[in-house]
Amino acid sequence: MSGVKRRRIPGLTINRLIPNALTLLALCAGMTAIRLALMGRWEFAIAAVVVAMVLDALDGRIARLMGATSEFGAQLDSLSDVINFGVTPAILVYVWALGDTGGLGWALALVFVMACALRLARFNTALGTADPPPWASRFFTGVPAPAGAGLALLPLTLSFELESEFLQSAAVNGIVLIAVSALMVSNIPTFAAKRIKLPHSYVGLALIAVGAYAAFLVSTPWVTLSITGLAYMISIPVSATSFRRLQAAMEEAQAVIDSGAEGDDDL
Repeated sequence: MSGVKRRRIPGLTINRLIPNALTLLALCAGMTAIRLALMGRWEFAIAAVVVAMVLDALDGRIARLMGATSEFGAQLDSLSDVINFGVTPAILVYVWALGDTGGLGWALALVFVMACALRLARFNTALGTADPPPWASRFFTGVPAPAGAGLALLPLTLSFELESEFLQSAAVNGIVLIAVSALMVSNIPTFAAKRIKLPHSYVGLALIAVGAYAAFLVSTPWVTLSITGLAYMISIPVSATSFRRLQAAMEEAQAVIDSGAEGDDDL
């Protein structure tokens, strides 16, 4: 046995650790949101969820920029997302609005967590399949987990400005949880913002818009987040319509190509 050489595990460079560190920071933010909710500090709890969303959006992009993408990082990101955007929103909504409903409210919270887990599992299994056509890559299948968390927490976020008991009712929040759960596991095409390409002439305007959004988010966070959630809800039917039009146009173009090829064969 003394002649057998042990295989050493190669060390990891710092650039490969940064994306995973951001993912873990996002996980900490999501868990902290639960603690803040149990303390009744709802505004800070929503802020912690937003921080988790921002970190979740950054880790994958930074990993690609640094050439640090890995299967480990992808799996860690999905596990973190289940907690941040599945477990955390479900507990926040349950404690805030569904606690008095007993087992029924808890069942609705469980449904939301299961839908989030199924949505992420479907996304992970799709990673190993063939790449979709370029036009189809601009769409997600179903509502992504971070967006689903934002929609589930929309009544809570709106309540910071409107201060309406209606928004805290168990019926409203229960219906929202069920509806968002269905959207996450559905086959409805939704826009994938990270895959939308802008012409060079619009880059400056896009940067100004991002800066303006950040300014509004800091100065009027709850209004900005509420408008963002409502705008995303409106975008869902728009994205589905856009997907169907693109699909029909591509199928028509393919039919023309096929008919032309058949004509050449006849010659």
